Amino acid sequence: MLHGFHLLWMILVTIITIMLSPGPNLCYGNAEVSVLMEIKASLDPENEHLMSWTQTADPCSGSFVGVACNQHLKVTNISLQGKGLTGKLPPAISGLNSLSGLYLHYNFLTGEIPKQISGLTQLTELYLNVNNLTGEIPPEIGNVTSLQVIELCCNGLNGTIPPELGTLKKLNVLALQHNQLTGPIPLAFGGLTMLQRLDLSFNHLRGTIPINMAKLTQLEFFDVQNNTLSGFVPSGLKRLNSGFSYKNNHDLCNVAFSSLRPCTDLDVAMVNNIEPFMPAPNTTIPRNIPQSANITPHCNQLHCTNSSNLKKVGIIAAIVTVIAALTVTAFVTIFVHRRRKQKIWSKSETPDHRFSMQESSRKSVDYSCPWDPTQNSPQSCGFCVETESESSSLQRYNMEEIESATNYFSDANLLGRSKFSAVHKGLLRDRSVVAIKSVSISSCKADEAEFTKGLSLLTSLKHENLARLGGFCCSKSKGECFLVYDFASKGKLSDYLDIENNGNSNSSSSNNNNNVLDWEKRVSIINGIAKGLTYLHRSDDEKPSIVHRNISMEKILIDQQYNPLITDAGLLKLLADDIVFSALKVSAALGYMAPEYITTGKFTEKSDVYAFGVVVLQILSGKSNLTGSIKSAAANGQFADFIDENLDGKFSKTEAEKLTRIGVICVDEVPENRLTMEDVIRELTTSV
Repeated sequence: MLHGFHLLWMILVTIITIMLSPGPNLCYGNAEVSVLMEIKASLDPENEHLMSWTQTADPCSGSFVGVACNQHLKVTNISLQGKGLTGKLPPAISGLNSLSGLYLHYNFLTGEIPKQISGLTQLTELYLNVNNLTGEIPPEIGNVTSLQVIELCCNGLNGTIPPELGTLKKLNVLALQHNQLTGPIPLAFGGLTMLQRLDLSFNHLRGTIPINMAKLTQLEFFDVQNNTLSGFVPSGLKRLNSGFSYKNNHDLCNVAFSSLRPCTDLDVAMVNNIEPFMPAPNTTIPRNIPQSANITPHCNQLHCTNSSNLKKVGIIAAIVTVIAALTVTAFVTIFVHRRRKQKIWSKSETPDHRFSMQESSRKSVDYSCPWDPTQNSPQSCGFCVETESESSSLQRYNMEEIESATNYFSDANLLGRSKFSAVHKGLLRDRSVVAIKSVSISSCKADEAEFTKGLSLLTSLKHENLARLGGFCCSKSKGECFLVYDFASKGKLSDYLDIENNGNSNSSSSNNNNNVLDWEKRVSIINGIAKGLTYLHRSDDEKPSIVHRNISMEKILIDQQYNPLITDAGLLKLLADDIVFSALKVSAALGYMAPEYITTGKFTEKSDVYAFGVVVLQILSGKSNLTGSIKSAAANGQFADFIDENLDGKFSKTEAEKLTRIGVICVDEVPENRLTMEDVIRELTTSV
């Protein structure tokens, strides 16, 4: 009996221990709340922008603005770009030891970059650009070997560039432009074999350009303009063409570059072809001897024991490197083989872990080579590269272009937002204006094949009355896909509804009498919408028949010539079922949902026709809310009680009769009684 009681007691103690232990189903992120609160107090001392960060909230629930967690409920991303933060980056940031992305650019942060940032051993992307940071770049950053992007431009940083940054072998992007940096370009940068973008422009750098920079085969962009550099420019940099910028420097030379002078013997002697002189600790480097400018010693090779030792060390290091590379390659091959049949978007994973080892090693940074889910074969990296798919001529953009175009997704550029996406106005490098729709990957279909199929469908749609998808970017680190559309300068069709005679609006938009559409524009817009929907419903060799499922005034844009452009055609094919259902609930609330959907739960072409009929009646009446009296007046042809009074009677009665009749038939309760879109086109083109 005593033994049984003892056993029962042990079981009870075990249960209590388990209950009190932070098991896998509990939010580990809560242990980081105190760290986040300390970060908040430093970044936002006035508590004006991070009010959602509270001691009692769960940072992994989505309640902390800008905070994202991984599948282990540890904080992995802090995205607070353009939030107006005025504080400092605190040393406490090192407490988030799972942090992989820190995005604090486009704020007003002051102070120095804390050396404790070296504690972020998982950090891959560091964005502190366009702030008011001062002080030197901490050499401790060189300890964060996982770093792939360092963006520190447009601050007040001073001092020399730490040579320790040259140890970051995974680094793809290093941007230090528009600071007050001095000293030489570290010779160690020649060992950054993965480097693709290096921007050191608009500083006070001196000395020569390290000759080993020309050996960086991945380098595509190298900008050193507006410094005080001098001496020999490595000829190998000529392969970069316009990707190499060097103007406004002190005295660079090399006849291989048309704008540079010929080099002298002294210039050649200053070429960096050996390790720089490194003084003993606590030894001051004379200011008149650039660290990266070294004169080749004249000596008998038999007496140059140091050079001989260096060669031996180099050979040994090369052998070790080759063995390590073969080992890693074998490991990666095995790993990839095991992962090929897995889906890249498991619901239990965060965006940072949704890509195979093979892909992440090839395309480690969105800046240099964005992920392209439409391709099965490797692709070259670039800033604006057309996909190799035969069915698509879309451009692939990288995150630098997307962020730059939208001014880092500033609120001033925000055009609209829904539960699963946001749309920003953007200006590309070629000065073309676009609309960039960002869609969270967590809102997309979990199955890779289904998502890829949906994206391929989007790329195949080409019609003058559909918003043209011109490019895309899928960002691993941000967990978002960005769809780049042509910009419609006249806004949404819904902006032209509910306009009062006195110029005030009943809606939340900034409508006025200037937004009143004349009769000809209304007729043209209805015709354009009908053509676009007819194209979607028609199947051919290029595409299958497509049901839009979410037609509304909000989904129709107006371009400069007042042509209508249907948006989101095929977009629902990308989204998860719960996200689609959420979007459709909004459509139903606005009166665009066909009544049969409530009983069947299915969409057909006739349900699109119903929504089209609602849009027609809204355009004719100028009202977003089609009340019973408006519908009755439309059905009975009582135009005085139906047609938008802002037209002041300036409309064609015969055209109004035809369009009203089409609209009324299309919103018939019985699907079989409605027209098809082909029927609508025939009716519209028939002479009155």
